[in-house]
Amino acid sequence: MIKITPQEFALFSKYILDISGIALAAGKEYLVETRLHPLLEELGATSYTDLYQKIQKDFKKDLEKRVIDAISTNETYFFRDKHPFELLQHKIIPDLVDKRSQKAKKTGGRIPIRIWSAASSTGQEIYSIAMTLKELGLNLKDYDIRLVGTDISDAAVAQASYGRYNKFEAARGLTPQRLQRYFNRDGDNWRIKDEIRAMASFKKMNLMKPFTGVGKFDIIFCRNVAIYFTPQDRKQLYQKIASVLEPDGYLLIGSTESLSNETALFEPKKYLNSIFYQFRGQS
Repeated sequence: MIKITPQEFALFSKYILDISGIALAAGKEYLVETRLHPLLEELGATSYTDLYQKIQKDFKKDLEKRVIDAISTNETYFFRDKHPFELLQHKIIPDLVDKRSQKAKKTGGRIPIRIWSAASSTGQEIYSIAMTLKELGLNLKDYDIRLVGTDISDAAVAQASYGRYNKFEAARGLTPQRLQRYFNRDGDNWRIKDEIRAMASFKKMNLMKPFTGVGKFDIIFCRNVAIYFTPQDRKQLYQKIASVLEPDGYLLIGSTESLSNETALFEPKKYLNSIFYQFRGQS
């Protein structure tokens, strides 16, 4: 395998930061090598400098998309960490339904529920949310549900939209009961059933860009993505999230993450063994 030089790593780490917001600190040279070496070989590049030059000459930016697909971390699985989904089921959705039901009665409309998975990868998180809503026994005819999953990777968004997973992906986080209830066999793979697939929409989105046309959300999942950003980019990210979260909305981040050093807009709330965030002053 061709090794990346310190100068080449500095070049690629800046380039990757610019196009994705992902900050690669010293010591991550192996990650660039393992993730980009297949592309280097495919293009016949003789070095990472040569690869970078080929990428820059691609005005259609197809190679840039492939770099993002390769570098972005798509580690995910169904019902990851469990606690956020238990929190959703036992605390957040019941509280939200109670608050939104009062407004819906006045207008005579359906009860709105808007949930955004801000780094949805290949879709397991947003589909886990959809399954959780189904298992709450909500009569979906009474609700105006909008589940949105976004990711910076074209490949991840494509897989999420299609909803097909191999045996390994399907086995991670799903009980046999859920697998049988919500999926159909598709050859050696499993594909999410249409009733769950129809609850969610997916699109490509770079969280470092302005949140133009995103809309407002009652619940935002932004888990295990900000850890790859610089401190300044994290602060800007949470400020933008605040701009699209309803005043009484809920923000869920990764179990190892904290907002204490990132923003003063939110305060942590605890329910059983789980933490969620709301704007300060929300009861």
